[in-house]
Amino acid sequence: MPYEWITRPSTTGSERNIVAQLHLWPYRSLPRKGFVLFIAATSGLLSLPLFVVLGTSVLWVLLPFLALAVIMIWIALNHSYRSGEILETLTITPDHISLTHTVAGRTQSWTANSYWAELHCRDTGGPVENYLTFLGGPREVELGRFLTSQERRALFDDIRRKLAQAKAPR
Repeated sequence: MPYEWITRPSTTGSERNIVAQLHLWPYRSLPRKGFVLFIAATSGLLSLPLFVVLGTSVLWVLLPFLALAVIMIWIALNHSYRSGEILETLTITPDHISLTHTVAGRTQSWTANSYWAELHCRDTGGPVENYLTFLGGPREVELGRFLTSQERRALFDDIRRKLAQAKAPR
């Protein structure tokens, strides 16, 4: 799952509160090391036809197209990495709940009272299946838009348990 819970006790005066923090990020099926290996393998395989025409004028006709193919793959994969630099941080305490959504250095935040915050998972009727949102205060915010339907459903159950812990009487 492309998310992790960080639970740590914090002391506030004489009482101990459980602070749960969730970090969500998009799944990366191709890590950076794999990216380099993929570009190297693609370059090597695309250069094989060039050995046949080595020393002829056909080499100079094929070379720009093969180089352009490798460059375009490089650009497309780099764009995919940059657009996937998303981090969502959900912090749950007995007093409040906050969601911070960071994309390419831009941050959006939402905060509400954890007692009144409502977690919704719409099986149908949302833009996607198992549409996960928080309602609290004046607006409703989406959570984990980049997760799969099954991951959003599992996350819904996890968050619901953490919210129940935060709302439990001390």
